[in-house]
Amino acid sequence: MVLGAFSRKRLMKILAIQFRYLGDAVLLTPALRALKEHFTGSSLHVLLAEEIAPVLEHVPWIERVWAFPRIRGSATVQRSWPIVKALRQEHFDLSIDFAGNDRGAIVSLLCGAKQRVGPKRPGGFLGRRFCYNEHVAPPSTAQPQHQAKANFGLLSFWGIEVPVHPALEIRADPARAGFAEELLPGCPVLCHLATSQPKKEWPHWVEFYHRAGAAGQELVFCAGPGTREQTLLAQFTEQVRTAAILPPLPDLATFLAVLRRARLFISGDTGPLHLAAGLGVPTISLFGPSAIGQWAPQGEEHRSIQGSACTCSGDAAVCTSASPCMAAIAPQAVVGLLVDALKGKSVKA
Repeated sequence: MVLGAFSRKRLMKILAIQFRYLGDAVLLTPALRALKEHFTGSSLHVLLAEEIAPVLEHVPWIERVWAFPRIRGSATVQRSWPIVKALRQEHFDLSIDFAGNDRGAIVSLLCGAKQRVGPKRPGGFLGRRFCYNEHVAPPSTAQPQHQAKANFGLLSFWGIEVPVHPALEIRADPARAGFAEELLPGCPVLCHLATSQPKKEWPHWVEFYHRAGAAGQELVFCAGPGTREQTLLAQFTEQVRTAAILPPLPDLATFLAVLRRARLFISGDTGPLHLAAGLGVPTISLFGPSAIGQWAPQGEEHRSIQGSACTCSGDAAVCTSASPCMAAIAPQAVVGLLVDALKGKSVKA
């Protein structure tokens, strides 16, 4: 059977696979919605790494989010096999592996879907080409696309068009709203200090805090749960003892509920930036090594600023340049964006 000829009514159960990072799950949502709407009446399931699964668990048009155990460098067969067996019992008509890495390719084969679609790309283990029965080459573009648009590459197989402004869409757990209000009373501007790579982190948060305070802005600072990120937050509080700090949160679902309360979110290029945008929170994003055009939240409610040209290696986690690109973003420029973003905006209830 030719996959492109699948009847929209006949195709009833779809498994979308995405084994990447936190922000990638958010940036996938426009493509997921387009897929759901194209195959009318379909039941859409999504398979994510278990630590990321809460991001999509409360999206109303996703039938089920499957949490897959993942430890880098380890197959974790003992924990993974029960999930694979359960997926096989769903009898999926179609699986689509958006990331196309080795883990996703193997799970695509094992899940037992009748038709298995994945990206056509070089590399990977030798048996990878047998894991899919349709390999889709991404459409060629003159310039790198925003990642939310690039996710539509596989959907070109069905003629699904890329929207001009893909809308990110996630939800926080409503049951955690009361707890989130206790943790973050009011609706302040939330500033996230850390990213996954030190070279993406902005070195001017202390000066920004003082300048924003002088402009009458209420700020709360936070960082991820990891040791390095919490150390960075502790170092900040040693320099600015009067700053309001968000305590470490118990899990990702609670962070989503807290983040939803923010009036505005400021950070470098990191997963929580995309979480904020997906929750409908306006953002200011600070970019250095990565490009605004590919990764910054899109829309009138979002603002971005790019540092100087990056000279360090793209593979390096730490910047070795004498003039780091992130350092070129002036605190007064970010305060200007902040004041402009909040101009005329009332605090949400």
